[in-house]
Amino acid sequence: MILELAHTETGAGAPLVVLHGLFGSARNWAMIARSLGDAHRVLALDLRNHGNSPWSERMDYPAMAGDVAGFIERHGIGPCPVLGHSMGGKVAMWLALQRPDLVSAVIPADVAPVPYDSTLLAYVHAMRAVELDRYRRRAEVEAALAGTIPEAGIRSFLMQNLVAEGGELRWRINLEAIERSFDLITGFPETDLDYGGPALFLDGDRSAYIRPEHEPAIRRLFPRARIETIRDAGHWLHAEQPEQVLRALTRFLGEIA
Repeated sequence: MILELAHTETGAGAPLVVLHGLFGSARNWAMIARSLGDAHRVLALDLRNHGNSPWSERMDYPAMAGDVAGFIERHGIGPCPVLGHSMGGKVAMWLALQRPDLVSAVIPADVAPVPYDSTLLAYVHAMRAVELDRYRRRAEVEAALAGTIPEAGIRSFLMQNLVAEGGELRWRINLEAIERSFDLITGFPETDLDYGGPALFLDGDRSAYIRPEHEPAIRRLFPRARIETIRDAGHWLHAEQPEQVLRALTRFLGEIA
């Protein structure tokens, strides 16, 4: 079942679809979206089970890419470039492979079309372990997470998913579906297809998500791929080095216009 995704829209011009990563939402790209808004109509989506989009028991790349394909078709904006970070980058890649008629270029940010061993499931367990009905304030929930997630920056990022409704706190992210589908999220479907359009892979030089051994898989599926390194950046390269990421995006989008 294709879900109708929530989104934010910034700017005017040629459309650009932006997809966030696991635990994220459209707001993660707000600053870069505003900066690109002079030349592009930036549509940042909340993927299923995230942000303000509907929940579903299904959480795999064919389903997530199907949602994005439906969005592009409903809004009449295809073919257009699709930018995605981490999980969102895998959604963008799978969409390009399956529906190249909707994608004029693909931009995966710090992710390759390969399976990963990930420690992120521990965050899901930590968030589910918090008994939200015991708390009334966000600070209390963050303090409860501190025992299992000591990194303040990561806690702050995860806390963006905590909302208050009717005097009660709840996670707006579908933790149960993510936990159940975690192997699918960290994996990548097998395919004999390739995408012949332009592709820019952004690589944080302090991240291990794009490694030399991943390049054959990238080149096989995306023969026109270019890999550009973002200096002094880890996995959340758009938050750590937004100016570098913006320059790389502006240059690439200008080339394919």
